[in-house]
Amino acid sequence: MRNFIVLCLLACLASCTDKKEFQTIRERIDLSGNWNSSLGNCTLPGTTDENKLGDGRHPTNVTSQLTRTYPYSGIVEYEKDVEIPVQMEGKRLILFMERTKPSTLWIDGDSVGTLGHIYAPHCYSLPALAPGSHHIKIRIDNSPSSVPAEIQSSHAWTDGTQTNWNGILGDFYIEATPHTYLEQVQVYPSVKEKKARIHVNIYSDSEQSGVVTLSTKTWNTQQEHQLPDMEKQVGLSKGENKIELTLDMGNRMQTWSEFHPTLYALNVTLATNEGKDNIITDFGMRDFATEGTQFTINGFKTFLRGKHDACVFPLTGYAPMDVKSWRKVFQTAKSYGINYYRCHSYTPPRAAFAAADIEGIYFQAELPLWGSISPDNHRLNDFLQNEAYMTLDYMGNHPSFTMLGLGNELGGDVDLMRNWLDGFRKHDNRHLYSFGSNNFLGWGGAIDGEDYLTTCRVGGGEGYTTHVRSSFAFVDAEKGGILNNTRPNTRADYTAAIAKSPRPVISHETGQFQIYPDYKELEKYTGVLHPYNLEIFRDRLNENGLQNQIDAFHQATGRFAVECYKADIEYGLRTAGLGGFQMLDLQDFPGQGSGLVGILDAFMDSKGIVTPETFRGFCAPVVPLALMDTYCYSNKEELNIGLALTNYEEQPWSDALCWRLESLSDSVTFVREGKVPAHVEQGKVMQVGELKSTLTEIDKPAQLRLTLTTGNYHNYYNLWVYPDRTPESEADIFICQSLDDEARKRLSQGGKILLIPDHKAIEEQSVGGLFTPDYWNYAMFKSISENAGREVSPGTLSLLMDEKHPLFRQFPTECHSNWQWWSIVRHARPFILNATRHEYKPLIQVVDNVERNHKLGLLFEFAVDNGKVLVCMSNLEAIRHTPEGGQLRNAILNYMKSAEFSPTETLTSQQLQHILTTEVRKQDIVGVKNQSDYDVQPE
Repeated sequence: MRNFIVLCLLACLASCTDKKEFQTIRERIDLSGNWNSSLGNCTLPGTTDENKLGDGRHPTNVTSQLTRTYPYSGIVEYEKDVEIPVQMEGKRLILFMERTKPSTLWIDGDSVGTLGHIYAPHCYSLPALAPGSHHIKIRIDNSPSSVPAEIQSSHAWTDGTQTNWNGILGDFYIEATPHTYLEQVQVYPSVKEKKARIHVNIYSDSEQSGVVTLSTKTWNTQQEHQLPDMEKQVGLSKGENKIELTLDMGNRMQTWSEFHPTLYALNVTLATNEGKDNIITDFGMRDFATEGTQFTINGFKTFLRGKHDACVFPLTGYAPMDVKSWRKVFQTAKSYGINYYRCHSYTPPRAAFAAADIEGIYFQAELPLWGSISPDNHRLNDFLQNEAYMTLDYMGNHPSFTMLGLGNELGGDVDLMRNWLDGFRKHDNRHLYSFGSNNFLGWGGAIDGEDYLTTCRVGGGEGYTTHVRSSFAFVDAEKGGILNNTRPNTRADYTAAIAKSPRPVISHETGQFQIYPDYKELEKYTGVLHPYNLEIFRDRLNENGLQNQIDAFHQATGRFAVECYKADIEYGLRTAGLGGFQMLDLQDFPGQGSGLVGILDAFMDSKGIVTPETFRGFCAPVVPLALMDTYCYSNKEELNIGLALTNYEEQPWSDALCWRLESLSDSVTFVREGKVPAHVEQGKVMQVGELKSTLTEIDKPAQLRLTLTTGNYHNYYNLWVYPDRTPESEADIFICQSLDDEARKRLSQGGKILLIPDHKAIEEQSVGGLFTPDYWNYAMFKSISENAGREVSPGTLSLLMDEKHPLFRQFPTECHSNWQWWSIVRHARPFILNATRHEYKPLIQVVDNVERNHKLGLLFEFAVDNGKVLVCMSNLEAIRHTPEGGQLRNAILNYMKSAEFSPTETLTSQQLQHILTTEVRKQDIVGVKNQSDYDVQPE
């Protein structure tokens, strides 16, 4: 097995650059092209899905994920005759497959061997082959029995994201070298010492001497740095030889980081009497480490602004094998401020690391596990350790490869995890290591033996005191966490939680805010996966007559989700000493019940809900922050806002922080401006000043926009100011909780009714009041909550209204939920209006999730008998003491008193009573299994 591993590394490193003067001197036979297979003719590299092999039978009713149109699981044999040229006679030959599944190789009918790993390339040492034609047969097995069962739920194998494809991907060739050759080259940089230790492994077929030459130069920066060639005479014994050389990088050394990802190309040449061999590899001068609870890059503290990645590539069903495609992915991510990628239970191909090297992305790879480990599971343990050591050897030189975790949400034996990490560090100390991401669902807290902790909470504790993300499923945290269940503010942080960890904490899979899909995306699915899930969601919407609101649903939920992502990210930024976050997600996740949570679609294309520039305002190395106790104010209050700044650039920050506060409401003119000096140490978040202002001149309800600017960095905040007035008189408006005799009488006499139903009386006809968007997806956590005997999330996504409606002249709003609606929505039960005409739309609609697609109303009106009814599903009495609650009540009453209160939907009182009391048809929502164990505890 060791020879296979070394040969893989050898071939890959020799091919990892296409740059400059350095070229491989190895001879190759390209094996790409037409092949015969046991399922039919095909093209390799490629998969059975891409070649449309198999019978094409597939389900069309799956909503949990995208659907493979040509699924196949099992053995496929690929065969071809290959011509070996005369110049390769007598040389050492290898057959190289960059990425595949468990394989077996035959040459001319003779078995060469079997390899079972799935991350690193499959390399086979071939027998001596005479010039001429030779028959190659490769068996690829993607059946469940080919790998340990625990691997199959990981994103390296599951159909939920990249698919369990069968085939051969990436580079595919036969290569010839001398029999004395370079096995591998590993580069260990030290920025502090300005040196790079070069570990060279050489295999010699005899005792002999040779010369090793190192040629080194930068290649992706305008400021070229070329080192003098280094030569070393080496005496070689038969077999394996290990040599260490040291490059003195000198004072012109250029470092690698997100800010200046300078890469060096290293060409290692071995010359012996047999001939020459070489390996070309990139490396970067970088030290990625920890200091207390923070990460450092080359001695500077950094904050990881991360994206979860689950190998979502809908056209191919697998990760790209070329650098260009990955560079496009990372350029998009960086345009939104991302500097860190966490790969969920998989490790991408070498091209991803090469692209991350170029673009300046910090990469966390993971072993293919989402489950539990035990000392007794020898097959799994051997498989995972083999994958880990091959990954370290194969990817280790990439400066972007900064972290490695054992998997996602693991349980099991901590001592075993610790032993593995000790072995990994001893083998390769260039990376940081963790037991896994969100192990024990965070309940285990900080455990000795790992370099950093990725978690949603740092152990158990009262309330939300140990949480390091603001949103959860209802099954995991009361009412879904801090953001939904506490009055909105911009002062709270996670300081209490990270105090429980002595090492850096990364917030695990933050956000997960659902966005209603844009079904125009369907036309993009032209590859191996079909979006039956999205088509079914669209058809359900059509059945309820809501198809004309698709764009409105998408925009409202998307814009509100952006506000929630902003709030969630800023929770982390305000926390001094937090290591970073990994948002779930920048892009949609089309598996595990369909997690449509991205501000980008599954193709990493914009949904049109936020620009990269706006998103970078709160996701960047430097972020100006406003510290507010609330978003809603009375005009009798004095505004007192703290002004803070994060600084994760590579030097202290010294500039003015400028602020501008202005009204966005046409009826109010209000502008304030100012600036404070901002001096912030590198790697810190600090308050630098205050903004104070009276609000008395604002005599009408107004939405204000606070803009903060320092240097080229900008951020914004919305806040709302309401006049401190006596509650509006009810006058001739009758307020009631049900359509009782008195209400009917008044309607028959042409009266006006404000109906605020008693929530207990309409529980079966309504859903709960959820402010934040439903977490992840409704189907999955509904079933998990029910099975655990816990509260089910109400499942809604956002409010939707026409902000130009007369009602909102006195209650300024956008078309979607925002922070002024928090108390109103949390004290509401949106009513299910499926019994109304399809054309009917409430004044304030609530967008439902894609599983139910109810027509929901928070505020809606009818002309009834001779009168008028406005139904409010929020308990106005419970919130009238708040600035926003009192103002909404006044706005409603003033609207009802005006001539503009003129409902166009006509009902009889009997029809309205029918709508209010009709039993809603129960929907059969199919649950989705979560691989994580909700009862797991550390062993």
